[in-house]
Amino acid sequence: MLIQDKFHVTYCSNIHPGEDWESTFRNLKDFIPKIKGELSKNSPFGIGLRLSNAASIQLDQGSNLEDFKNWLAQNDCYVFTMNGFPFGEFHNTEVKDKVHAPDWTTRERVDYTKRLFKQLAFLLPSGMSGGISTSPISYKHWYTTKDQLAHALKTGSKHLTEVLLYLKELEKNTGKYLHLDIEPEPDGLLENTAEFVDFYENYLMPTASREIISRMGLNEQEAEHLIKRHITLCYDICHYSLAFEEPIFTFEQMRKVGIAIGKIQVSSALKIIFEKGKEDQIWSSLERFNEPTYLHQVTEKKEGKVRVYNDLPMVLKNRKAHKELRAHFHVPIFLEKFDDLYSTQDQILSTLSYLDKHDITEHLEVETYTWDVLPETLKVDLGQSIIRELKWLKERMA
Repeated sequence: MLIQDKFHVTYCSNIHPGEDWESTFRNLKDFIPKIKGELSKNSPFGIGLRLSNAASIQLDQGSNLEDFKNWLAQNDCYVFTMNGFPFGEFHNTEVKDKVHAPDWTTRERVDYTKRLFKQLAFLLPSGMSGGISTSPISYKHWYTTKDQLAHALKTGSKHLTEVLLYLKELEKNTGKYLHLDIEPEPDGLLENTAEFVDFYENYLMPTASREIISRMGLNEQEAEHLIKRHITLCYDICHYSLAFEEPIFTFEQMRKVGIAIGKIQVSSALKIIFEKGKEDQIWSSLERFNEPTYLHQVTEKKEGKVRVYNDLPMVLKNRKAHKELRAHFHVPIFLEKFDDLYSTQDQILSTLSYLDKHDITEHLEVETYTWDVLPETLKVDLGQSIIRELKWLKERMA
């Protein structure tokens, strides 16, 4: 869905259960034509594709990839972005911290990401850029010492360098410009703007520059340009609201250091404001969001510092006095308030306001993947929910 002739806007298909290609394709065939008919009847509709590792392997088999490309053409659709963060199962099982596994210290993550890029290069229309979002290197609580953390960041840098060299080669062979979009989140090795920039400048840039200069004979300036062309930021609005960082702060920091934003994931977190006299009602409302599938980190800002609680049950168990908490739960973006809880929808509106005046990315992807674990009062028909979210976004951008 093209908006204002410059934004490719879609939703992420990780909302649909299915870890193999057959079920993934079936969901696309079930939902995409109806959604397109409501939102983009007379113009092409872009898809934000999520493929598990297993689905990606199966897509490469036989004529599956060619058949999918033909289906896209027949239905006036195209793929311009992928979600390469969740490698394995993402629905109907306990995901929790396993969403990071295998991480960027492993060969499996490299091979998976390169395969996704090969497939995206084949599917992406000519003259259009394509991107894949990925994990923030690893999960922070898997490491107990600073040396272990540093080793993970160094290894991640080495593997990211391999991918960016692969993207350079893909562009040479196909003419398609592709970028890898790193997605910080709570308790990831990269959680916020400062950690992302520190990793980029002190780990990725030195590692990748040495490799590029050695292999390709480029100078330092040319190497830096190549790195910044292919390794970018995925700005997930929900995640950054959990870091208590305003969009303008992150966007301006990225501008200062010259790092591009490959994709904005339009998402909304839970905001819990403890109004005096309503504490019991508020805790009761929050309790309904306690489900066992995903990690729901909870953040709190005190004296200028952000504290992260590993998961919602920790907070529900202790029930200490708080002024405001934010919880990692991708709630529908069209909701500002429900029951006694709020959302961080204001962060979305601030992002759109900035986008109205600054060209920072072409790719916008609504990511509300938790429909099946929402409280019953918020569960409605999935197709209509996706349409409602995209309509809400389209109206705000207009």
